[in-house]
Amino acid sequence: QVHVVESGGGLVQAGGSLRLSCAASGRTFSRYTIGWFRQAPGKEREFVAGISGSGSSTRYADVVKGRFTISRDNAKNTVYLQKNSLNPEDPAVYYCAGHERVLVTVTPLTYDYWGQGTQVTVSS
Repeated sequence: QVHVVESGGGLVQAGGSLRLSCAASGRTFSRYTIGWFRQAPGKEREFVAGISGSGSSTRYADVVKGRFTISRDNAKNTVYLQKNSLNPEDPAVYYCAGHERVLVTVTPLTYDYWGQGTQVTVSS
């Protein structure tokens, strides 16, 4: 089991950057695939990016490709989401989640462990 906590959210201007962190507990963090999701008011939770336990495999939603980068530091039990060129479609509560399967999946139901989320707001 892994417990994850998100941080790094806040207010940023359109076109700006923000880095989110997902810190996890446990000594077997490298076994967990971690995904970032987001949910805006009135919308379903959607996949943003994911990374395999070793970090060798990543996956991105089309709407963030080229703007967001996911990475992980297993020595620090942390996954990062670097967000550049933020636009008015990006504000949401961002969640990180984990599961022990090898493949980076995009469906929220495939993830077993979820954080409480961190709010990202973009000002125009």
